Amino acid sequence: QVQLVESGGGLVQPGGSLRLSCEASGSIFSINAMGWYRQAPGRQRELVARITSGSSTNYADSVKGRFTISRDNAKNTVYLQMNSLKPEDTAVYYCNVVLRSAYVDYDYWGQGTQVTVSS
Repeated sequence: QVQLVESGGGLVQPGGSLRLSCEASGSIFSINAMGWYRQAPGRQRELVARITSGSSTNYADSVKGRFTISRDNAKNTVYLQMNSLKPEDTAVYYCNVVLRSAYVDYDYWGQGTQVTVSS
C-alpha cells in the first residue's frame, strides 16, 4: 500500500503565495513521476505540474512562470510553490505519484487539499 499525505492548502489573497507538499510512504518501489492536478467546481480534473524521475518538468500554460514543482527523492516528497495566485487558481489540488514496476505504471492519488484565492 502507498499513502500520500498532502499539506499546505488554505485561503490566500490574490497575488499571494502558498506551498503544497505531498509525502509518499508505504510500499515505495520506484517513483517514475510525481505531480499535482486540480479540480475546480463543475470542471474536470486537470494537470497543473509534473516532474519525472529525471527531474524533467511540465506545466499547464495557465501556471507557467507562477508555479514551480520540485521533489526531494530522499523524502519521497513533491512540492508545489505557487506564487502570484489568482482567483481562478481556486480548486482542490491533488497529489499524484506514478510508481513503476516491471514496466507497468501504477497511479496513486492524495486525498486533495483545498486552495482558495479570494479577497
